[in-house]
This record gives sequence, structure tokens and C-alpha cells, in this order.
Amino acid sequence: MSTSWWSWDHAAAVLPLLLDGFKVTLLATVLGTLIALVLGLIVAIVRRSAPRVVSAPVTGVVEFVRMTPLVVQLVFANLVLSPYIDSTLAIGIWVLGIHYTTYMAEVYRAGIDSVPTGQWEAATALSLPRARTWRAVVVPQAIRNTLPALGNYAISMFKETPFFVVIYIPEMVRNAQTYGGDTFRYTEAITLAGLIFLVASYPTSLLIRRLEKKLA
Repeated sequence: MSTSWWSWDHAAAVLPLLLDGFKVTLLATVLGTLIALVLGLIVAIVRRSAPRVVSAPVTGVVEFVRMTPLVVQLVFANLVLSPYIDSTLAIGIWVLGIHYTTYMAEVYRAGIDSVPTGQWEAATALSLPRARTWRAVVVPQAIRNTLPALGNYAISMFKETPFFVVIYIPEMVRNAQTYGGDTFRYTEAITLAGLIFLVASYPTSLLIRRLEKKLA
């Protein structure tokens, strides 16, 4: 059954291609999130505790990355790194992860600042080494306070993977555009891609809301 604007035959034909692209989208989101979670925490700790000679340049880099568009960063990194790195997907994942590192670092910073002063004073009174104070006292509380916000940024990262289209990574939206260009049927491909994004992200957002209420 089909109409002038929708064809179930084309919808069925494009779905496997979209699902293949979804695997790339999901991989990029998971790995990009892991990069951002780890680097974001490191950046937050450096900005909070390192000498100014170290923290000031880190802050400058963070602000530069955060204030420039992800699309520009993807194109620039691909132009510079593609002669040395064969995998365009690897370049895209690292750019995505580093871009969101700057946002997650701010979330971590807020979480660290939310740790009561008494916790720091108690660690000092117990003569805990600085590293152990961070590892055993500050970081666990900061992460607990920031989990919902970190989850929201992970969802945002998932929804920004279509920007990979500018460096020709075959993620879901790129595959939808390719199918549309080959068949001149964009409606089915783009609509199904949007629905897949919705089905994948909406349950996650509900879980994050429940987590946020529980932690509150």
C-alpha cells in the first residue's frame, strides 16, 4: 500500500539500512560518552585543584571547544587528522567525546562545589592524603549529585550524531540521505530515522527523570 507521499515498500526497503546506521550511531554515542565522562572528570579536578599555570590553559581550551560549533570541529579534525588516522569514525567519536567533555566538566565542577565544606574539613582533620580525599570522599558524592545531568548530556550526544554526515560517516541519517538520493524517496527514510531516534532516546529520558527524582 502506498500514496504519493508515503510508500510502505520503500519504508521496508530502507529500514535495514537505517538499522545498520543505528549501530554506528549507538557505538559513537557509547564511546563518546565514556570519553566525555572520564575526560570531563579529569578536567574538572584539574581546574579545581591544579596550580593556575596548569588550570588556566586547560580552562582556555575548554572555553574554546565549548564556544565553537561541533560541525566545524568535525570538519577541521577530519581535514587535519585523516592523513594520519584511517578511521573517520574514530575521528568523529573523539571529536564528539571531547566536545561534550567541556559540558560534562562543568557538571562535575558543580557537583564538586556541592560537596559540603565539612566533608573537606573532616578529611583534613583525619589527615587523609589529598588524592584519597578526592577518590574516597569528594568524587563519589560529586558523581552522585550529577548523574541526571550527565545522563541528559549523553542523550544530547546521541541526538547530535547526525552531524557526522559532514564527514561522510555512514550513521543513520547519512544512510537515510543516501537512500533518498538513490531512490528520490526521502520521506520514508527521514521519517523512520526520526522515529528510531525517538524510540531509542525517550525511554532513556524517562529513566533519567526517575533517577533524578530518586536522588532528590
